[in-house]
Amino acid sequence: MSSDRTPAGDAFATFAISVLRLAGHLQTAGDALAKPAGQTSARWQVLAAAAHAPMSVADAGRALGMTRQGVQRVADLLEKDGLVAYAENPAHQRAKLMVLTDDGVAALTAIRARQAVWANALGDLLGEKDIQAATRTIAAALQAVEKQTVPDD
Repeated sequence: MSSDRTPAGDAFATFAISVLRLAGHLQTAGDALAKPAGQTSARWQVLAAAAHAPMSVADAGRALGMTRQGVQRVADLLEKDGLVAYAENPAHQRAKLMVLTDDGVAALTAIRARQAVWANALGDLLGEKDIQAATRTIAAALQAVEKQTVPDD
């Protein structure tokens, strides 16, 4: 099977596969970091979004690159467990705001403490300058992918 990709296209495909593999490993690590607090990576992400500022489920979905429905499912579980509460939203009557409860703050604090140790070790291993350069490349790729349409069949 032949490919019509250019060398730059091959380089991007290899980059994309590497990013997807990294994302899988980060998901697994996130689950391990969150587990002692009784959480998962998805729950941690929603807790962190709510901690940043009271926001609607739709706003959290946009910020996290997740669907509104996916965030809603996780947020409802977090509410059931007493980690977030829904508050009135002055900007939108039906879209409630997620707000962390004291238990939610405690869970997020515990996860962040474990994550800091892990991130510091990886940061020391990889080096700040190389990580910053990789971050710039990923940010540029993200921006390009968001603007580029997928060809129709």
